[in-house]
Formats: sequence, structure tokens, C-alpha cells
Amino acid sequence: MYAVIATGGKQYRVSEGTVLRVEKLQADAGAAVEFDQVLLVANGDQVAVGKPTVQGSKVTATVQKHGQGDKVSFVKFRRRKHYMRRGGHRQEYTEIKVTGIVGA
Repeated sequence: MYAVIATGGKQYRVSEGTVLRVEKLQADAGAAVEFDQVLLVANGDQVAVGKPTVQGSKVTATVQKHGQGDKVSFVKFRRRKHYMRRGGHRQEYTEIKVTGIVGA
């Protein structure tokens, strides 16, 4: 059994026991979270596709940890104009482990 959920502007295919990194969630480590934006639920050859979400379905997960991704550096440069800016960014994430899928 697997499902496709939407969180943080992205879509993820998850099954029970899956560990994945999503955009930062406002939950403490060890807390349980629910995702109710389930776009698809499949159990064997039975597939339920939502319009846009599957009614009555949800995915539960536990928060394992929070962290920051690798640094992404960027440079803005204009030749012959005495202009150069350097910067960097580290995106925050939440690592979750899927504990259950309730399909409709």
C-alpha cells in the first residue's frame, strides 16, 4: 500500500516505514503529525485518485529530527561595473517516518 501526499509545495510517494525529508514542519522531534492532503491511495490493484484529494484518507508520521541541508552558494556579477555579490543558503527540513496510511 502506498500514497501520494502533498506538503510544502511538493508531492511525495510514501509507504509505511518510509523515511523522508520534507519542508520544515512546526512540530517537536518525536511528535506525531498527520497529512490530510492525500492525492492518491493505492492498495494492490485498487487505486483511488482524488479530485484533488481523496476524501477520508490520511497519512500519519512521526518527526525524527530537524536539520539544515547542504549549503548552496550563489554569485551575482556584472562585468565592468564593479558589482559582485556572494551569498549562500541552507534550507531547513524535517525528517519524518511514515507510520500508517488510512485509505478511503
